[in-house]
Amino acid sequence: MEKFYINTLNKLETSINELEIEAHYSIQRIEAIIHLILECLSEVKQHILETGFKNNEEEILFFKFQKPIIVAKLIYYNAIYKIETRKPYGAKPIRKYLNRELKKLKRYFDNNLDFYKYYRTNNTSLDDKLFVRGNHDIKLCLDTGYFQSDLTFSTSHDYKVAKIIGNDLVQVYIEDQLYNKDQEGKPKASKKLNWTGSKVAIIELIYSLHYQGVFDNGNADIRLIAKYFEDAFNVNLGNFYQTYLELRNRKMNPTKFLDTLRETLIKKMDEQEGI
Repeated sequence: MEKFYINTLNKLETSINELEIEAHYSIQRIEAIIHLILECLSEVKQHILETGFKNNEEEILFFKFQKPIIVAKLIYYNAIYKIETRKPYGAKPIRKYLNRELKKLKRYFDNNLDFYKYYRTNNTSLDDKLFVRGNHDIKLCLDTGYFQSDLTFSTSHDYKVAKIIGNDLVQVYIEDQLYNKDQEGKPKASKKLNWTGSKVAIIELIYSLHYQGVFDNGNADIRLIAKYFEDAFNVNLGNFYQTYLELRNRKMNPTKFLDTLRETLIKKMDEQEGI
């Protein structure tokens, strides 16, 4: 299952990246991306229904981490589509409109605070009820929409995980629209440097620097550091904490990028010894 999922996700992200090169958040491009994500989900669902899971652990992994990553993309692009198609004219109306959208995200956070805490602290005590199909607990404040969903491809809380990830991405998008503009409402000049490596690599780097305490004598918050890297290198990290959790749980070489950095530097130093 894991190999199929990774291949499918990589294929989807490659297709999305190819479309994103064409234009910056054009309506037609967003529509095309949403179509790609729906096709991907359909393909994953068919695979799940045909092959099933080896055990509960594999099912929990899928519904807690894997499926939500794909659904979060759908939530994100659908939200961006709505924002762009409903955006008013004029700098002040746009700012007011975007701030209202931010308040909606805040309300969702406030209304689901307990689950946010459960998920973001990597708690596992209720995973068998939250992320196993047909094993829901009515006492856990289920959304009505769950009972109308396809229970062969849904658990009681996998969509909420996707919503958390998707909302984080939407928040970054809205804040970028609000704060990365000049006084006339025009986009600020592009940064001199663009991060062209993978997001996983830069997140690995950010956390290593954070834990080494190299910023503000170790007192800098990880979100501040991540935001600084985003602004400095023109990269959208999205839900970087989710990526970090995946890195931490990576079975093989969780510090792949850092190890490569070290090896490359040593190799170049050796090559330059005689220069």
